[in-house]
Amino acid sequence: MSNILPAGNLTGVIVAMDSELNMLLAEMSDHSETDANGYTFHRGTIGNREIIAMQCGIGKVNAAVGALTMIERFAPDAIINTGIAGGTGGGAAILDVVVGTDVAYHDVWCGPGNEPGQVQGLPSRFAGATDLFGIDAATPGVKLGLIASGDRFVSTPAELAAVLEAQPDAMAVDMESGAIAQVCHMKGTPFLAIRVVSDTPGTENHIDQYLDFWNIAPGRTFAILRSILNPAT
Repeated sequence: MSNILPAGNLTGVIVAMDSELNMLLAEMSDHSETDANGYTFHRGTIGNREIIAMQCGIGKVNAAVGALTMIERFAPDAIINTGIAGGTGGGAAILDVVVGTDVAYHDVWCGPGNEPGQVQGLPSRFAGATDLFGIDAATPGVKLGLIASGDRFVSTPAELAAVLEAQPDAMAVDMESGAIAQVCHMKGTPFLAIRVVSDTPGTENHIDQYLDFWNIAPGRTFAILRSILNPAT
């Protein structure tokens, strides 16, 4: 993997789960903490890269406030968001890692003249900074595709059908990456979403899948994250 972002730059990492944050902190040296807007930000180094990391919580508002606070307080050169996502049946199986070539909302409709998922005046999709981090179709362990985001835990066939009606080519569905992508777009900060598929909404044992893989899935995204932050490892 060839990381194009210079090593001296500051990379922001926004995670959704305690387990992801703990994995990240275990790799971080020169660790310090700063509190802002009710969030704790962790600053340190991984390999030759400077990191500012935080746990945002669930949903679009938590994600947006966390991302904006990170950008305004620390001015990272790019932001990576990691976490768990539901699969849509569009080519990503359970425990596959989806890297978002684009991120779009599945629960936004601003009326005539706008595309499904488009916030009026903004792009219908937010491009992921795959080139900046040297990720392409040959990168081991990842699948590239659209991540659809919205304030809903998608768990039934009808809910999944509604997601795919708005974003037919979505490969994964989550609750935070769209808001972070929008904030990053508005503030001119490159953004990348990395999500591990832990369940398939609408299948008969959907909730069992989600619980079974909750403790396994974070390690999958963290392996990709580590290779991005410290390509030599």
